[in-house]
Amino acid sequence: MDQVIEKAVERVIVNMRANLGEPITIDDMARCAMFSKFHFSRIFQRVTGVSPGRFLSALRIQEAKKLLRSTTMTVADISHLVGYNSIGTFSSRFRSSVGLSPTEYRQYDGEVPGPLPIPEQRNRRDSATVRGRVWCPKGCRLGLVVIGLFPDRIAQGNPVRSTARLGRGEFAIHNVPAGQWHVQAHSAGVAADMLPDEIEDEDARSYESVQGPVNVDPGETVRPLDLWLHRPSVFDPPVLLAELDQPAKNWAPGRVEQLA
Repeated sequence: MDQVIEKAVERVIVNMRANLGEPITIDDMARCAMFSKFHFSRIFQRVTGVSPGRFLSALRIQEAKKLLRSTTMTVADISHLVGYNSIGTFSSRFRSSVGLSPTEYRQYDGEVPGPLPIPEQRNRRDSATVRGRVWCPKGCRLGLVVIGLFPDRIAQGNPVRSTARLGRGEFAIHNVPAGQWHVQAHSAGVAADMLPDEIEDEDARSYESVQGPVNVDPGETVRPLDLWLHRPSVFDPPVLLAELDQPAKNWAPGRVEQLA
């Protein structure tokens, strides 16, 4: 990736984070990147995998999650602080992205008491299987790894299908409907109480890997995928679905594969 382009996109993302409560337009972003609006939109999508507007929206929901966990501010105040003029719009967007309403998320302190529901589908002949293996860097300390199929690059809303395992290794997702899906693996890492006291930032213990779009044809088994986990970078859209933030203790035993 061209270094000048990466620096421009990084500059815009840093500016987004610093001004989440402001009405940032695509023109503002293009000026910050010092590219034309049309060219900026294309390079931003190429670097991050999503449009500038969707990336900004994801950052706002991510910040709202943090504020709900760490402050006593009202939901209305938080919605305004992260750039929403309407609490109704904010609450609707939060629920569709995170899987819980802002009030529910706060009540659970972000610790969802079990896996969120995933749309069920009958075991049809034209459904497919997605298999692969999760890898991670030497020395990484993985906890629960959730592998899900999402319509696009942002891990929000319930996945089309998913599975989970403890640590690296093989996985299989069955009964996958035909279509184009982004296969995403996410790990919140080991539980916080197993980390040194100085490691407090949740991003410091999280890993992710994304491949896609992957074409899933009716009744076929997709060639095995190698999902190499890495620490999130500034260019990775934030993970919004609350289910993906969870330590293994919050998952039902039947949902966690322990494969060799």
